[in-house]
Amino acid sequence: MDSHLDAATPGASDGPVAAIADATDSGRAADRAYTAIRHQILTGERDGGEWLRETDLSMALGVSRTPVREALRRLAAEGLVSHERNRGVRVQNWSSHDLDEIFSLRTVLEPWGSALAAERGVADTDELDDLANRMDRAASGPTPDVELITPLNNRFHRLILEASGNSRLVTLVASVVDVPLVSRTFSRYGPESLRRSVAHHHEIVSALRAHDPIWAESVMRSHVRSAWAALRADDSIAQD
Repeated sequence: MDSHLDAATPGASDGPVAAIADATDSGRAADRAYTAIRHQILTGERDGGEWLRETDLSMALGVSRTPVREALRRLAAEGLVSHERNRGVRVQNWSSHDLDEIFSLRTVLEPWGSALAAERGVADTDELDDLANRMDRAASGPTPDVELITPLNNRFHRLILEASGNSRLVTLVASVVDVPLVSRTFSRYGPESLRRSVAHHHEIVSALRAHDPIWAESVMRSHVRSAWAALRADDSIAQD
């Protein structure tokens, strides 16, 4: 009886260990799938509206369908893809009407937030200046590093909104502006548009340092509208 227990004990302990190892491997595979698909979407390799089939993705990425499914869930939570009932998953797309609504809201909210931040005078302008300089470097090569510029830009704008002192404004703008939309804007910039955008960042910092709400509001409004102009020139945007 004792020998039977001794023989069974390793088997009993191997089960949970094996399950943990399997879960770890599956998690790594999901991370790889998520990173690869996200990169394809943000760089424009996957167009807006394109259907993403689990079988095709698993074959292309060399993983099973389970980690692909998990990756797509994470991408949906970020707003990069959308699930359509009984049809599947597709890359998020925006029509010209959608974009006009988004940028119309940004044109009101972000300049106002910049004016509030300038009035309060609590923005960390040293960090904002550092972010602007890092965006300069990321944009200076022949091909802008969109995946680096996007998080730097998002932090730049968020810091200004946080300095406004209006917490609801931070949440509201975050709900309006999608990360993929920001990435898509940068990927569509020509050299002149990109130079104008990074110049705006530096001027916004100067306005905040001067505690000049009118200046800060004006530059942020120009910044947002120039981004909208860059996207409007993109022929891939669905017209209404």
